[in-house]
Amino acid sequence: MTSDPTMSITGARQRQERFTVLQKWVSRALAGNLSCLIVPGPEVALSHGLDVTAAGMRITATPRDASVLLIIGELSEKMNEAVAVLYAQMPRPRAIVNLGGQTPSTLPDADFSAGVSQAGLIDAVDWLKRALAKGAFSDSPEDFDAPVLHARIEYVCPMHPEVVQNEPGSCPKCGMDLVAREAGEPAPEHDHGHDHREHRHHEHEHQHHEHEHQHHDHAQQHEHHEHEHDHGHCHDHHDSHEHDHEQHEGHQHSHENHHDHGHKHQHDESDGDAEEKNSGHDHSEHGHDSHEHGGHDHVGHGHSGHDHGGHDHGASGFMSMIEVTKDLPRSADGLAMDWMEVPFGPVFPGLPGGLKLTLTLDGDGVTEGQATSLVGMINESEEGKEIDAETFIERLASAMPLASVSYRLLACLAIERAAGLENDSATDQARAVALECERIASHLGWLAQTGRQLGFAWLTDRAATLQLEIRRASGKRLVELTPALQALAARLGRTPLLKSRLKGIGVLPSGTAGLSGPVARAADDAGDAWARLWQRLDEIITSLDYIKATGEPGLPVLRNIGRGSGTGEATVETPRGEAQLSLILEHGQVKSYRLDTACSHHIGLVAKLVEGRELGDALVAVGSLDLSPWEVIS
Repeated sequence: MTSDPTMSITGARQRQERFTVLQKWVSRALAGNLSCLIVPGPEVALSHGLDVTAAGMRITATPRDASVLLIIGELSEKMNEAVAVLYAQMPRPRAIVNLGGQTPSTLPDADFSAGVSQAGLIDAVDWLKRALAKGAFSDSPEDFDAPVLHARIEYVCPMHPEVVQNEPGSCPKCGMDLVAREAGEPAPEHDHGHDHREHRHHEHEHQHHEHEHQHHDHAQQHEHHEHEHDHGHCHDHHDSHEHDHEQHEGHQHSHENHHDHGHKHQHDESDGDAEEKNSGHDHSEHGHDSHEHGGHDHVGHGHSGHDHGGHDHGASGFMSMIEVTKDLPRSADGLAMDWMEVPFGPVFPGLPGGLKLTLTLDGDGVTEGQATSLVGMINESEEGKEIDAETFIERLASAMPLASVSYRLLACLAIERAAGLENDSATDQARAVALECERIASHLGWLAQTGRQLGFAWLTDRAATLQLEIRRASGKRLVELTPALQALAARLGRTPLLKSRLKGIGVLPSGTAGLSGPVARAADDAGDAWARLWQRLDEIITSLDYIKATGEPGLPVLRNIGRGSGTGEATVETPRGEAQLSLILEHGQVKSYRLDTACSHHIGLVAKLVEGRELGDALVAVGSLDLSPWEVIS
């Protein structure tokens, strides 16, 4: 732990020979307004009982707004790479605080390290305030670099992915400019930055060309690599509005002279009659409301000033655009669209930390998607890897930060059964109460995450506060919190915007197999995100009733197994569903084990829930599953 506040923090800013008045003022201001980005995520902090706000830091969702990188627990190798990218995006001065783990090798040494506790967090904040006030600027600030920040760039043809070069150039087959990409990435479907010379065509019964509409001025065209390209769609929720697009999703043609157009998007309320959409209005900037039909008159859309004869599509060696686009994917309205693969996570607001969600976007619609865990466990059953029973329990519990009590109980039961111990009613009762306490806290953590995703700050704050109280409460205090939890459920029921946002979202296909926990039980109702919300609220009240009737919780602790040997199996209903553990015990040592969890199955639902949905709805659907990336076992 760094302890001398007179020394500047690792990520300090460069200063002049001596501190200026402005630098002193900025240092004091930064010290009084600490903002942190939590890795893996805020839900992990809450699961450990950490109240970041009470300690004196503001939680932010983006590295651009963070002065402190707060790392909780050990990170996987894949998360180490991700956290290096996050740290590189943080403005100076920036600091690293590590609670309960080693500083990732991809980062500089932590400015402050301690165990995972509220006291350690408070000490870290106090030290940071003193260090920033005195050392936010440094004579020789350390530069930060990591291998993950460097990517080898290669150039590929959008239409012929087998054409790959190390330098920019043109495709020898079709003449198109090669597109830059990181080595190892899949080839793009289209050229997203082709200096406005990319040609796009639809295929309908009658084919012909339409003109490009430019929204940016001529100077902006040449900065296309600095822009993200949205792929427009006709969606029910769009009103007339303006978007900044470097490249438009209509049919595009090269022009010697570019014109600025201030067109607003005019989206139809449905994708029904194509002829109706083509008559009586200007082309939208995206070019999706205009379909080709025989006899279509360009003059009626204000194109009389453009001459198709002036476009020489063959002089530059370009292939026929009908031939080039004939195999491209088609949107629901028949348009040949660019499909763009976009990652979300592993640190993304509203999604659990450690989860990487990869969606293929067609405009703002999702054509397909998949989720992977960057922090999940790997089942180990190799010979010679024997682990002491107590050590095994601690490792399994720490590997599941969002449900540590559940997996501690699971390990204890499996080991005790392998050793031949009989059940003990008093022990079982205290363990069951502890499990129900964790269920309540876990569901509140999910509510806080849902509020964060939907922008309901009151829900995030209230659920997080109750979750922290539940973690610290005795059995008697848990019963006293019943009115507060009932009031929260009542308020959620009176929030019409919440219901409209969740109702009908994330509906599971009929006959979906492999479900357990709240996801399975909600499937018996509507099976959507709204039903999953109420299922978890009902379980909170049910768990409180059980605690009230049973007694005090007791943290699962392994009973005396001596040097027992045997095979043991156990099943526990965790907050997210059923978890099963089987293991072989030899002389008090766990020789091998096999773990199966609900999240290992539920993560496979992502592809079904996001396909064909708008982006916002897809993210809500994934969030409603309450996936724990740590509980995804490979």
